[in-house]
Amino acid sequence: MADKKIIAVVGATGAQGGGVCRAILSDKSGGYGVRALTRNSLSGKAKELKKLGAEVVTADVDDVESLKRAFHGAYGAFCVTFFWDHFSPEKEIAEARNMAVAAKHAGVKHVIWSTLEDTRKWVPLDDNRMPTLNGKYKVPHFDGKGEANQVFTELGVPTTFLLTSFYWENLIHSGMGPKKGADGNLYITLPMGDKKLPGIASDDIGKCSYAIFRRGREFTGKTVGIAGDHPTGAQMAASLTKALKQEVRYNDVSPDAYRGFGFPGAEDLGNMFQFKRDFEETFCGARSLDFSRELNPSMLTFQSWLAGNGDRIPLEGDSRRASGE
Repeated sequence: MADKKIIAVVGATGAQGGGVCRAILSDKSGGYGVRALTRNSLSGKAKELKKLGAEVVTADVDDVESLKRAFHGAYGAFCVTFFWDHFSPEKEIAEARNMAVAAKHAGVKHVIWSTLEDTRKWVPLDDNRMPTLNGKYKVPHFDGKGEANQVFTELGVPTTFLLTSFYWENLIHSGMGPKKGADGNLYITLPMGDKKLPGIASDDIGKCSYAIFRRGREFTGKTVGIAGDHPTGAQMAASLTKALKQEVRYNDVSPDAYRGFGFPGAEDLGNMFQFKRDFEETFCGARSLDFSRELNPSMLTFQSWLAGNGDRIPLEGDSRRASGE
């Protein structure tokens, strides 16, 4: 890969990082190579990336020296954190600082930092429209990332701040897919009212990121947002009904009810959905569908994602699962 611009990808075996790796590696003549950073270079996913042509290196976002070594000689770096591994915004901020310090030390020419809004700019801590969590956050998994933006700026790292969207894959892996109600019907439950929920296929995050790297300095120092679609909860239910060939109804609950569901992170997600609902115009406006398609013309809508992935969504009492398919 000596003649290629190397992109160091943090979290290369995860949803976002894996998508970035695959987008770059699938473009054989693009002039870019992948250095896949992972805590476990012997994992199945790491071996698969190596097979596809990535250089796989061991690095840990909690160890700044390992990041400095991993970033050395790289043209670019894709930086992401993993809130749901530990539920700590403070840890995310520290990890972002480590990545920024390492990028500065290595002289990386272009960093993409996968971030989100600091919701406290819209809902201050003393605003009781939604509860304050952990004493100093409204939406912890948003606010920590948003707060960490300044680290990259203060260190003078040439950074594109990438605002992502709700993964469609949450319906497969995160328990957000349709569930049977007491009446036996399938429901998708969201506290969004009639407001739109920007969403995206995780692989499309990778394709958009690669497009940003290829456009050089055009987006350094800028914040850009991406989404594949902006459906409402009712529209998502209708699309699921069509794709799954079973009726799926939209269960519109209040944010308070959602916060009370009791699963790990329910309060955080309840606040997140309320933020997206209450500030729909701002949140959707930051994630232009036209701009996203300009970056990635093959961007999937919710319906087109379902066409290829609907059968992966687990459903209670589903005959597809019972037959082992």
